[in-house]
Amino acid sequence: MLDVLKNPTYKNLYLAQVIALLGTGLITIALALLAYDLAKDQAAQVLGIALAIKMIAYITVAPVASAFAERLPRKTVLITLDVIRALTALCLPFVTELWQIYILIFVLQSASAAFTPTFQAVIPDVLPEEKQYTKALSLSRLAYDLENIISPILAGLLLTLISYNNLFVGTCLGFVFSAFFVMKTTLPVGKAPPFKGVLNRIKQGSRIYFHTPRLKALFALNLAIASVSAMVIVNTVVIVQTVFQLSEHATTFAFGAFGLGSMLAALYLPRVLEQRPDKTVMLTGATLLCVCLFLGTFISNYSLLLALWLIMGVGYSVAQTPTGRLIRKSARPEDRTALFAAQFTYSHACWLLTYPLVGWLSSNIGIMFVFIPMAVIATIAIVIAYSIWPKNDAPQVSHHHDKLSPDHEHLLLKDEKGNHSHDYLIDEYHQKWPR
Repeated sequence: MLDVLKNPTYKNLYLAQVIALLGTGLITIALALLAYDLAKDQAAQVLGIALAIKMIAYITVAPVASAFAERLPRKTVLITLDVIRALTALCLPFVTELWQIYILIFVLQSASAAFTPTFQAVIPDVLPEEKQYTKALSLSRLAYDLENIISPILAGLLLTLISYNNLFVGTCLGFVFSAFFVMKTTLPVGKAPPFKGVLNRIKQGSRIYFHTPRLKALFALNLAIASVSAMVIVNTVVIVQTVFQLSEHATTFAFGAFGLGSMLAALYLPRVLEQRPDKTVMLTGATLLCVCLFLGTFISNYSLLLALWLIMGVGYSVAQTPTGRLIRKSARPEDRTALFAAQFTYSHACWLLTYPLVGWLSSNIGIMFVFIPMAVIATIAIVIAYSIWPKNDAPQVSHHHDKLSPDHEHLLLKDEKGNHSHDYLIDEYHQKWPR
């Protein structure tokens, strides 16, 4: 899997991602501790609101920003957004009121909403071969997982020397070094589609997303994934420090257990995806998540929590990692930025629902009872995804074009049986998926 790092362009981009994620991991833990410090027993609700604001920024900014970003130099866009994130993170140690958290989180995550789809759309151009791209996806998942492990450990060590407010400085440094590695890289020039207006580009990503069956199924899976991650991110600090009466360090290790499970799954996924279709792998991972949520009600001690978080990390990685493969095979190169932005937007719309829902339920029905309603939501989402996703999700689809003349050049694309067949993508010739 590591042979993909022999590509110098991807190596620099990967280093930029890893370092930025390390800083992001510190801010996640510091934000949870800051919320607990300011709101005590209401920390889950406060953190839920803060994360909901993050999702609002992602949903509103990502599609608009991607429409502009795809027409600007990629390197300039990525470096500028990293600088904005670094400066914003530097302001967080001085927060004394909850409303200040909310404003700074919106600014920081608005920059991330523009950064992530642009970054994701670059990778398929750097690694056009599917096998290499799959390895890159697993390495990317591994980077997220290492962040979930290393960041809590690093945070735990730093907390013995400094206050949690100083963890935000680590976030700032992560974004600065990310910008440095992007600056060192020569990025491929993206193929920009004819510009027909910002609104049209926003609509194009959504049009592809909701007219491609595998992506509609992905939208449902996003809800199942969000149901689990909301439980982990919003409630870990409260379960550990309020229910089990443990320390901040125990909270960081609980986050680390979730990351460890996800990392272990990511190491084996490239081999699994060579032998099993994306649909089978992703639905299996989502089902495991659902089972874990039902089991969460029976957690009675910290050891069981760590074991459950570890298994949920495995399911999380298995369900989410192949997402980039689905996006890549569902759009032309010039439409990938718009489609990655659509996935970014709609996946975070699911988190926008689940983050405040988990926070509200935790404050009103009790922390340990929240597992059941979230498990029910995840189960419904999995059933919908399974019913929508075609049984035979082959790239090439035989179809007809009633509105094209028989001698149209597009109709020259045929299979060995003489039928008009090719990799089916939603574009100007294909507005809807054939039955």
